[in-house]
Amino acid sequence: MPDPHGPGGRLQPLAEDGSPLGPPVRVSSLAAAVAEREAAEQPRWVWAAADSAYTPLLPGRLARCHDLRLTEALLLGHEGAWGAPRSLGAAWARIKGLPVPADLPESAGAGDQESLFAPDRLQLPPGTDPLAALIAVHAEQQRRIQAIADPAARARFRLLVAAESAGGLLAAEMAFDGLPWRADIHDRLLTELLGPRPTVPGTQPRRLAELTAELQQALGGRPFNPESHTQVLRAFADQGIQLGSTRSWELNRIDHPAARLMTRYKELSRLHAAHGWAWQDAWARGGRFRPEYVVGGVVSGRWASRGGGALQIPRILRRAVVADPGWTLVVADAAQLEPRVLAALSQDAGLARSAAEGDLYDALAATAFQGDRDKAKLGLLGAMYGQTSGDIGPLLATLRRRYPAAMGYVEAAARTGEDGGIVRSRLGRTCPPPTADWLDLTEAPETAGEAGGRSARARGRFTRNFVIQASGADWALALLAALRRRLTALESGPDRPHLVFFQHDEVVVHTPLNLADQVAAAVADAGEEARALVFGDTPVRFPLSATIADCYADAK
Repeated sequence: MPDPHGPGGRLQPLAEDGSPLGPPVRVSSLAAAVAEREAAEQPRWVWAAADSAYTPLLPGRLARCHDLRLTEALLLGHEGAWGAPRSLGAAWARIKGLPVPADLPESAGAGDQESLFAPDRLQLPPGTDPLAALIAVHAEQQRRIQAIADPAARARFRLLVAAESAGGLLAAEMAFDGLPWRADIHDRLLTELLGPRPTVPGTQPRRLAELTAELQQALGGRPFNPESHTQVLRAFADQGIQLGSTRSWELNRIDHPAARLMTRYKELSRLHAAHGWAWQDAWARGGRFRPEYVVGGVVSGRWASRGGGALQIPRILRRAVVADPGWTLVVADAAQLEPRVLAALSQDAGLARSAAEGDLYDALAATAFQGDRDKAKLGLLGAMYGQTSGDIGPLLATLRRRYPAAMGYVEAAARTGEDGGIVRSRLGRTCPPPTADWLDLTEAPETAGEAGGRSARARGRFTRNFVIQASGADWALALLAALRRRLTALESGPDRPHLVFFQHDEVVVHTPLNLADQVAAAVADAGEEARALVFGDTPVRFPLSATIADCYADAK
């Protein structure tokens, strides 16, 4: 536990059940003491939250931790209190029967790191010893995990807690190390697409201004603002073109020059707003893009990012992601992750055989769809996402005949959701419960008909996909933890290979050139380790195709 001011703090050894082993040790330099004990023992560090406790210890590296905030969120969901406050102070208040403080808003983005260290982020009552609160909350979390009745479910949940906490370590490390980013290439790409950087703040780049004029001319010459949804729809309507929205799929149906111009304007305007020069100034400094990752930021356990658009880097801007001299990138992604997850979860023998090697959709097509890969893919995706419209009915019927266990698995999850129940991932992450409005809509006699049915079916589609997407996130977390450990074993110090980017089922490692082949092998081995940890003895494989390239764009 760091002191409120200065470099010192206190260390408290704990037993496995969370009980203290002796008195706390006061140290004058917390970073030095932690580094010394890590080198000697590699303990599991317990703290309130990695993004506040770990960041001051970087660039040093710790192998393991127990993140109280991330664990509290997992436990609350498992216990039926999904979404309740999860800070140290909130968990402490629940133990003591005190009013539970609401969680504070997270930091807004670049430049706000120091706000993470404010003492009130712990949300403890005045006068409370934060170390005593941390010890009590950790011990209570251990008791709650031990209270999970089924031993196998308990073991999987412990794995989820360990993997989620490892994700907290990695998120802090990736924000610290940053993704290599060439500002000169980024600037050149923006200039090619948008024109020179405007010298007057708030003015449009040249190409957007030109497209605005071309749009106005194509729609009768009257001025309008292409950023205004209402004005755009009115301008099209004045030319006899009725649009419900300016979404790309709707514009693409219109055979009119203005539709193509509007589509292009939207693409470039989005690029300028989300990843333009202002973004570069805020997020891509010193040759690195340093986003703030949010572990478990999506209800399924997938990560999100806070500001910076880390998970939406436009494909064209991947040209700016270039390894340092003497270094390279290893980029790997999991092929057809979610269908393979379904095969492993359902233990459907036929689907597992299709997912045992090679292209799953090719194998599925050869087995059930007379070699038609498109039909195989459409049918399986429809089953996972609950699609029933169009020509998918016969495809689903074929899947039910050939793969009854897999189809039964997702349909059981859907029925649970339609009935207002909850479902869990393979490791035990719990989906959000139905809202009070949902219960009112589906249970009230006056709305139990069409509207209630629509709402029930929508929740069924959500739970149907949750079990797959969340279990895929379980596998990805285990992959990250295993890969992080394997990379550390390859090399230490400033020349170590390290993860610099993660998105759902894709990882990017920045590595010295001489270690690139070993890193690629480590990625494959980590994927196999994650498969065995999460899904046990299954014939299903989760192939990770790794590419070594100096530029991110060349790895695709």
